[in-house]
This record gives sequence, C-alpha cells and structure tokens, in this order.
Amino acid sequence: MGLLKRNKFVGGRIVKTGIAVLLTSVICYLLKWPEMFAVITAIVTIEPTVHDSIKKAFIRFPASAIGAAYSVLFTFALGDTPFTYTLVALGTIITCNALRLHDGIVVATLTGVAMISTVHDQYVVSFLVRLGTTTTGLVVSSLVNLLVIRPDYSENIIKKIQQLFNEAGSFLEKRGQEIMSHQPLHKETTLQFRKLEKDIETIETLCKYQKEEWRYHPFTRDQVRTYHYEYKKLMLLHQLIYHLGNLKALPANKLSLVEENRRVILSTIDSLKSILCHHPFEIPDSHRELVQELVRQFRHAQMEQKEQDGEQGHHIFQPQIVLLYELLAINGILDEIKMGTVPHCVNAAGD
Repeated sequence: MGLLKRNKFVGGRIVKTGIAVLLTSVICYLLKWPEMFAVITAIVTIEPTVHDSIKKAFIRFPASAIGAAYSVLFTFALGDTPFTYTLVALGTIITCNALRLHDGIVVATLTGVAMISTVHDQYVVSFLVRLGTTTTGLVVSSLVNLLVIRPDYSENIIKKIQQLFNEAGSFLEKRGQEIMSHQPLHKETTLQFRKLEKDIETIETLCKYQKEEWRYHPFTRDQVRTYHYEYKKLMLLHQLIYHLGNLKALPANKLSLVEENRRVILSTIDSLKSILCHHPFEIPDSHRELVQELVRQFRHAQMEQKEQDGEQGHHIFQPQIVLLYELLAINGILDEIKMGTVPHCVNAAGD
C-alpha cells in the first residue's frame, strides 16, 4: 500500500485490473474458453467502487448476451462477411439503447463483432460459451473490487477540500484586485473560476464513492463523523463559490468609492484570503474590526440607495452594495465553518 501511495501512476485501480485480468485468463484457460471476451469484460467491470461494479454488472451481462445473440444469428445467416460485422454492431447498439442498457453498449458491441470470427458450426455452444466468459469476467472483477485494496477516499476528500479553500482565497484576492482597480474580468480569472467549479464536482464524486463503499465494508463512528463534517464544509464551499461567481459578474467600471472605504475593502479581501488559505480558519480580532467597518459601509450605502430610489423611482442595486454584501456573505460562511464542531478524528485523519 505504501508503494501505491508513492507511485502516482500505479494506483489501486490499475493493480486491481491486472489481478482481475490474470485470474479471468487463468480460469478461461483451464475451462478451454476463449480468454479474449472474458478479459474485455473484466477490464471494463473494474469501477471506482464495489457498488458501481455490481450495479453495472447487471447491465453488462444482458447487453453482452444481446451482442452474442446477434453475432450467432447473423453469422449463421450471412457467414463471416462485412455485412455481418455491420449488422451485429448496429443491432447490438440499437437494442441496448432501446432497453436502456447504456453502460453495456461498448463492451457488448466490441465482443459481439469480435465473436464473429470464432463462430463456426456450433452456434448454440458458441453462444453459451460467450455467456460463460462474460459471467467469469463480471464475477471475478466484482470480487477483486470487493476484496483487493479496499478504496478509501476520505484522506483525498479532506486534502482536496483544503486545497479548494486555498484556491477560493486566491480567486477572491485576484478578482478583488481587478474590481478595486476598475479592470475588466481577465481570462486567467475566468479560467481560475471554472477550475473551482470543476474541482468541487470532483470532490462531490469522491464523497459519493466513499458513501457507496460503506455499503460493502465496515466503518467506524469516527469515520462517519469526519465524513459528515467534511461534507458540511463542501456544502459551504458551494455557497462560497456562488458568492465568488457574483463577484466575477460584478461590473467593476461602475464602482465608485472614497479612498477610506476602498482601503477597508482591500484590507478585508486580504484578510478573507488569509483566513481561507490557513486552516482551521482562525479569525483574528483585526478581521472582525474590518468586518464591523464593512457593515457600517453597507448600511450607509443602503441608506443612500433608498434616497436615490425615492427620488428616481427605480430599484437597482449599486455595485458598491453588491460588493459589500458578497464580502459579508463570504465572511458569514467562514463564521459558520468556525462555529461547526470539529471532530477530534479530523486531525487524526489528516496526520
């Protein structure tokens, strides 16, 4: 296991695929069945979680049976001809799609057309052997996924969430500087925000994998507490990225601030960035003082807005109010994280 952690290329899934292919090949060799079909099935059946392997196995088995049936049928009718390959491929794809066996279309089509050259006179036997090799590949891969190198995504989840907070702080600083300098949204800033959105989707996928793994492996109460704490931070990250997206869309060229207010806002952005990038999100007294000043600015801007609305008869939020609101909302998210109970096992998980 230590070797796998040090080697970024040879991961657990690669090792499990190799073991599944070896065992599947050996079993088919002993039974004198064609290894190729079983190996193809074994390779595609290795999934990130045991649950996915078992779930998709129930899809790939009937899909492969459909591919084998078309292969036997058209080979019997047309022999080994170009039309046979075309009809087997099209028939398998159309049928699997109609039956919503989408996860089995690729393996069923590949093995169906590969089977054509191996079908001779014993059509029924060829079909049954094909089902046998498919079953072997599915069963072996599912057992390997269940018993070999148990997946544990918790450490990766904690690491990526911390990294995403760092990236969010970096984006806030960069976008804040653009806004306060009346600069347009830079391409690099846009790409940075897209990366935030992509990274949070990756973490959500890892959380889904971790929860699914607990269906088949024992887990401790501390592991569950850690998971729920990190998942709560992930939900708060969603809110954080939402508010950062609002800052991304803020028209900086319409922002008008006096120098003192500008200084406070820049200092608050720097302070927010520092807190986001240093865990466990300690909030110093100097930051709270900046937030109090920010609240004062926000209330003053609201009063001015009301006066303008009364005179002009419209209700359009000024960019200054939007900026102040988003910064206060981000600060509120940090307060909520800090008020959350940090389980003792989180520190142990990170060690």
